[in-house]
Amino acid sequence: MHRRLPPLNALRAFEAAGRHASFTRAADELRVTHGAVSRHVQALEAWLGLTLFERHNRRVVLTEAGSAYLAEIGAALDRIALATARQVERGRPRLLQVNALATFTLRWLIPRLSAFQVAHPAVEVRLTTSNTPLAALAEPFDVAIRGGPDVRPGHLGRPFLSERRIPVCGPALLRRMPLEAPADLRHHTLLHAATLPGVWPQWLHAAGVPDLEPQASVTLEHFYLTLQAALDGLGVAMGPERLIADDVAAGRLTLPFAGPALPARAYYTYVPEGRADDPAVRAFCAWLAEVAER
Repeated sequence: MHRRLPPLNALRAFEAAGRHASFTRAADELRVTHGAVSRHVQALEAWLGLTLFERHNRRVVLTEAGSAYLAEIGAALDRIALATARQVERGRPRLLQVNALATFTLRWLIPRLSAFQVAHPAVEVRLTTSNTPLAALAEPFDVAIRGGPDVRPGHLGRPFLSERRIPVCGPALLRRMPLEAPADLRHHTLLHAATLPGVWPQWLHAAGVPDLEPQASVTLEHFYLTLQAALDGLGVAMGPERLIADDVAAGRLTLPFAGPALPARAYYTYVPEGRADDPAVRAFCAWLAEVAER
């Protein structure tokens, strides 16, 4: 079917001028001159055989015909723009911005993330790490992973992975110096994280040896450094069970005691309310919950 259509540039100039009620503002939006907008509108009026604007010195007013035409043309251009955007997006991966705790990212999320990419090849995960509270986080995100439960205004929080803490060390360390009871820790080096200074005292109290003095103590800046130090045989760390599960299963780390285990904050996803229905966000959060359950 042959379509009898006016020039697209004339339609764009008319729509912008009608929306702004100004040729000057339309020219600014379209990045052309005032004269170019005026000529395009005049050409469209000539093509239609209608007067679309009343000119009043420095302002223009849509005629009745112009108002009716603008309603149709504006909606049509919106549909064209939306259809174009959808086609462009089909050729690009959906970018999903995830901000997660550093230790959780290194020891749990990254080893599993390839499975999400295989299942959702159209979603590109851009992963950043931070322990900064969400209220102070500068960069935008689609999903944040933090401890919980917390009330975050403007965000929806859901738990997906429970956690607890228990002593952990390398198997070679136990072969050199066994740990049969909590009191045996007096012969060992305890690894502390500067970000969690109270964890060891809490555990020693729960284990019935609150006054225990270890052979040595080493304090490291971040929690994941204490786990690496435990892997390297430097001493005994307080390990979050979920984050060391792969190392324990592989025999790289071992749990010298069956308990006690300290309760710890669960891992939560926090999603801005405006992104809650985003298919990529929903798919990622559902994947986290599925993997955590397994």
